[in-house]
Amino acid sequence: MRNQETRVRGIAARAGGWSARHRWAAVGIWVLFVVLATGLGSAAGRVDVKDSDQMGGETHTAARIVEEAGIDEPASESVLVQAKSDGLKATDAEFRAAVGAVVTAVEETGEVTGVTSPYDAKTISKDGRSALVQFDMRGEADTAGDRVEPVLKAVEGVQKEHESLRIEEIGGASMMKTFDDAFGDDFKKAEYSAVPVALGILLVAFGALVAALVPVALAITAIIATMGLMGLVSHFQPMSETANSVMLLVGLAVGVDYCLFYLRREREERAAGRDARTALRIAAATSGRAIVVSGVTVCVAMAGMLFTGIAEFEAMGLASLMVVAVAMVGSVTVLPALLSLLGERVEKGRVPFLRRRRPSGSTGEGSRFWTAVLKRVLARPLLAAVVAVGALLAVAAPALGMKTQNLTLDQEFGDSLPIVQTYNRVNEAFPGGSDPAEVVVKADDINAPEVRAALADFRERAIGSGASRGPVDITVHDEQNVALVYVPLVGGSDQDEAGESLDKLRDDVRPATLGKVDGVEAPITGQVAGNKDFNDQLVGSVLPVFAFVVVFAFLLMLLSFRSLTVAITSIVLNLLSVGAAYGILVAVFQHGWGASLVGAEGVGAIITWLPLFLFVILFGLSMDYHVFVVSRIREARLRGRSTRDAIQHGVVTTAGVVTSAAVIMVAVFAIFGTLSMQSMKQMGVGLAAAVLIDATIIRGVLLPAVMSLLGERNWYLPKWLHRLPDLTHDESPEAIAPTVRDGERGERGEPVGV
Repeated sequence: MRNQETRVRGIAARAGGWSARHRWAAVGIWVLFVVLATGLGSAAGRVDVKDSDQMGGETHTAARIVEEAGIDEPASESVLVQAKSDGLKATDAEFRAAVGAVVTAVEETGEVTGVTSPYDAKTISKDGRSALVQFDMRGEADTAGDRVEPVLKAVEGVQKEHESLRIEEIGGASMMKTFDDAFGDDFKKAEYSAVPVALGILLVAFGALVAALVPVALAITAIIATMGLMGLVSHFQPMSETANSVMLLVGLAVGVDYCLFYLRREREERAAGRDARTALRIAAATSGRAIVVSGVTVCVAMAGMLFTGIAEFEAMGLASLMVVAVAMVGSVTVLPALLSLLGERVEKGRVPFLRRRRPSGSTGEGSRFWTAVLKRVLARPLLAAVVAVGALLAVAAPALGMKTQNLTLDQEFGDSLPIVQTYNRVNEAFPGGSDPAEVVVKADDINAPEVRAALADFRERAIGSGASRGPVDITVHDEQNVALVYVPLVGGSDQDEAGESLDKLRDDVRPATLGKVDGVEAPITGQVAGNKDFNDQLVGSVLPVFAFVVVFAFLLMLLSFRSLTVAITSIVLNLLSVGAAYGILVAVFQHGWGASLVGAEGVGAIITWLPLFLFVILFGLSMDYHVFVVSRIREARLRGRSTRDAIQHGVVTTAGVVTSAAVIMVAVFAIFGTLSMQSMKQMGVGLAAAVLIDATIIRGVLLPAVMSLLGERNWYLPKWLHRLPDLTHDESPEAIAPTVRDGERGERGEPVGV
């Protein structure tokens, strides 16, 4: 026994062995780590991404100038006063009285400043039926949503007194409050419900409360520790609320999966008659190793987001990478200690009406369903491969026409919120007025005659060029030598038309005016400009990110399995899975096919950031299943089975755990598909569909079919690559062969463990 254990090598096997021998020390170190990470992170505080770091291009330059100048732009609000019929005009007494009442009502709240009447600011629509009362919220713009309630109530009061008019407020603060009220609780419920859903599925999978609680507990502690680490790391790489939500999703998914893989293998070995120590050693050398390989591959995939140059993506990538690393370490260290401590008590809390099932593979039979599927796949592997690839390519086909854009307010929320209807009415009456372009002009002397002349010329040409219908407002900050020019763009909420207006400003109007004055910077920002700059930067980062993720995943698979064939097929199968997910997204959300089935609407586009985000996340997560299944196939092959036999054994014996893990992921991601925001629906549906495809068609049909066709070529490694580091030692027969009692026979009838 002792001689055999000395042959066990590898990080996972050694970590599992040490933890099993030093159970309380391993648990204590983990608890101390979680407590220290949480405490230090809380003490350090979290630094969030600044506006100036959010974007690239001119948007970044504009934000930097405003930030360096110390200009705090307030949250601007507008009140739309609009006649419900064609008969009433802004020049009528009733209309004027309503405008005056709005001005008085908002001023009396004490929460606003700079109230301007439409009769002074010339903010009256061409048809004379609509007018805008404009003002700014006092205090910081970031918290204006917390103070806008009295103003909204004041506007509602005026509306009740003038039934022939439509009087509605819209702006940064009111939209912030509306969305927080409508969707803040929505997000929290989704995040909070993810844990109970995962626990419920694990209860069904294991049939015992303790066995179900262990993976959830480790995943939650990994998430808590990572939250603390995010606080520390944020002082070097700023974080965000979005990164926090993504970290929670990824942490729960991989944390539960890793523990599930390990726990199921340990239970499987014990059900097969191994003693507790041997079962843990086998689980460490097999599932533990698969967890390490998978975890490192997922971390590499998440690191791809660091190459986008977009602060939000960098925050999401780093947060996800950290939680995967923490979950991986916890799974191969503290989990063996917990299983050693619990022993048979892991079966405590049996759930009534759930029969006690032997873990898949414990009797050598495995899943009956997948045994039946594999029998047909391996009987005709070429046909199975052709059908599976054809089906995946057909599903992926719509992705060829993918259109990406940042969704407008009405696309994002539909007509579910009254403020969306207000947004549409404002844009119809005042095209571009709700989201004007903002020109940030910085000069050595903003009041110099040539600068003033250039500003006036810019205002005239912006309207004369057809990029804007006005009014073009200019706010000068004398002390900072900065002027802010607000230009309503022709096109309004129509992103394509508004984008053309922006191009006129940037390419024609600005060079002919402000561009002729030496020493003047005039970057153009705003929502339309921000969307364009974001898209340009994202498109520019796609190839580097794709190349980084694919190349490093290929190298990791090559080193982990020492097979060129396995490495290549891993990449190809993952790309097929991602492509199918893209196709489903485009079909449902761009073309509207079956959109009502998921409570969605065909919005005509996929939100810009989603394809790259999905690629990185899915490429990482799908490696979980792939590494786990292929590791089991290779293990069986090393123990003397034929390749065909090993494929069937590996797929069938892992079917139960892969199915359970996939169901958890699909359920958690599907929760986010129930949210009202179209972008969140797209993310949830895309992730859930991809995981479902990956765990069924890819791992259950295509992988075994392809490996069966390749036969012994699955393990092909050119001689010139034999010098590569050998990371497959945990799969050696000595490492996984169990110690058995005298007279016990192995799977093939020969004595084992001698």
